[in-house]
Amino acid sequence: MTSSQTQTAATAANLDEAIGFTIPARNARGRIVRLGPLLDLVLSAHDYPAPIARILSEALVLAALLGSLLKDDQGQLTIQAQTEAGIIDLLVVDYRGGELRGYVRFDKERLAQLPSHRDLFALFGKGYLAITFDLPRADERYQGIVPLEGSSLAEAAQSYFSQSEQLPSVIRLAVNDTGHVAGGMLVQHLPEGEEGRDRLHTRLDDPEWEHVRILSETIKGSELADAELPLREVLWRLFHEEDVRVLNAQPLAKGCRCNFDYIKSVISRFAPQERAEMVDEDGFISVDCEFCSRVFPISLSDFHD
Repeated sequence: MTSSQTQTAATAANLDEAIGFTIPARNARGRIVRLGPLLDLVLSAHDYPAPIARILSEALVLAALLGSLLKDDQGQLTIQAQTEAGIIDLLVVDYRGGELRGYVRFDKERLAQLPSHRDLFALFGKGYLAITFDLPRADERYQGIVPLEGSSLAEAAQSYFSQSEQLPSVIRLAVNDTGHVAGGMLVQHLPEGEEGRDRLHTRLDDPEWEHVRILSETIKGSELADAELPLREVLWRLFHEEDVRVLNAQPLAKGCRCNFDYIKSVISRFAPQERAEMVDEDGFISVDCEFCSRVFPISLSDFHD
């Protein structure tokens, strides 16, 4: 199959897409996402064991759900899960302009000794979840940090919205048995239907939100991660009695922003003497990219001061 045929098939199956929707009568909005080929591209850069690949897949879906809410086309969303003495000590994913990337740093020996890989605390131990929004056009940057608690990454993210944003939310993340398809859904209550109103007035027991929440929580992981089930069909199953307005799909792609010219420009900001001190025994300044698992060797002769 050619690359264009692969892309056509992925689009037909709603793979590597984020679809927004609103339920105006219930003052709710949401996003539904499914990843396929993109997931394989990100994971293929690393030799992750299945439990680590699964948690990274869920994190990439979460980044797509939250990042696709950004109205600033130059905006960036970054999610970090950092721990103290956890098997996973750092998880980083980010989203910018429909492009996703991510990596995990973990202890292989301790992972091999773990009896259950589904327990979030067993993988992370004591830690925190930080979600950062960078909005260049508005010259704003804000971050919310919450304890990494709950039985899943989805629960930890829900805690972020309830604690940092005072915004009632339902988040579901799923990875299929093959590990090649992952999906997720985010549904949020908007106070009085307006994003700009004071979120402190949002009530968790609001009857409109309670109705949407109950419907949203009936979603099955198998539906989210079923490559043959169109995402619009999933939305219809959940909210067929509501006036759901489905927005245009946003394509998603793997995007690591490292390249030789960019890295060279960063290194060039150092003084010549400092660059000389960075040179390794092979005569290069070697720069690693954790996201794409590549090493960029740069020679001092590449600089023209």
